[in-house]
Amino acid sequence: MKKAPFGAFCFIAQNNFIVYNKTDKRGEKMSDISIIVPAYNAEKYIEKCLNSLIHQTKKELEFIIINDGSTDNTETVIKTFKDKRIKYFKNKNQGIGKTRNFGIEKANSKYVMFLDSDDYLDKHACEKMYQKAESDSLDVVICDFYKEYSNGTIEEIKTPFFENTSLKENPDIITEYLCPWAKLYTRKLIMDNQIRFPEKLKYEDAPFVIEALVGAEKIGKVDECLNYYLIHGNSETTVRDRRCFDIIKIIDRIRNFTKDKDYLKDKIDKLTVRILTNYTIQQRVQEDKRIGMEFIEEAFDYLEKEVPDYKNNKYYQGRGFLKRTIEKNKTLTKLYCSLYRR
Repeated sequence: MKKAPFGAFCFIAQNNFIVYNKTDKRGEKMSDISIIVPAYNAEKYIEKCLNSLIHQTKKELEFIIINDGSTDNTETVIKTFKDKRIKYFKNKNQGIGKTRNFGIEKANSKYVMFLDSDDYLDKHACEKMYQKAESDSLDVVICDFYKEYSNGTIEEIKTPFFENTSLKENPDIITEYLCPWAKLYTRKLIMDNQIRFPEKLKYEDAPFVIEALVGAEKIGKVDECLNYYLIHGNSETTVRDRRCFDIIKIIDRIRNFTKDKDYLKDKIDKLTVRILTNYTIQQRVQEDKRIGMEFIEEAFDYLEKEVPDYKNNKYYQGRGFLKRTIEKNKTLTKLYCSLYRR
């Protein structure tokens, strides 16, 4: 389907957001931050998510809410909100990668943030992230976050603090949480480097974040938990069908993108080993045992080809003797997944 020109979109949508004094180079009214929220069957969570946005202490915001073909009452809940900063779009189901990319194209702001529809923000999140970016001229700002479980338990997730830096100066950043949320990006960074989420693949987060971190000249951190990440029963962290093979395609994309960046080689090798080790062990919950065994076979083949000395990788140094013995060995991994199937 042909995309409408950006200017045409702004004319249609101008009554749906607050007009501020700032303009972009085309003379169009801009917000300071666009927060992109894909929503698919989120009727249980979207109200809390949107409430956390409209009650931010920073007001110069726009909220790009994209209904990705929901079949429940997600749209009904969204339409109860009358805040003029909300830009609401209803699309056919396209998947989270394509939906986020759609949001990037619609954003009209200096900075971009992403938020999942079942998550929410601390009321000071936008203000603190924006102030950090502006005061220190940063391309990316990272914050810590909370994990909130369905029983009400909240766990603080803190990553190591760092002074303003770049990925070349501090490549350890790439080994931390590679989620697109809990971060603020300049839209210029995203557009100039043509950074987009992979489409029609699961696990689309990591390539986007890695490409943004590589492209950023200056990265900073707000050393506070400002994002609430909800863990609930139907979380898709573990894929129980053939889509599990997407993780190998995602890793391959990351490795191809970083192959000429020698300063990242050790970190990307460690990331490759960590992710594939994790997903081979997760095959114990695979619904079809044959798919699980096939994935383990392919994952180990990939490791042997791309990281030939993977058994000596630093990732395993933090693992117990029994764990690392199983995780390094294809036959033992298959045996473990067969014996401990859930």
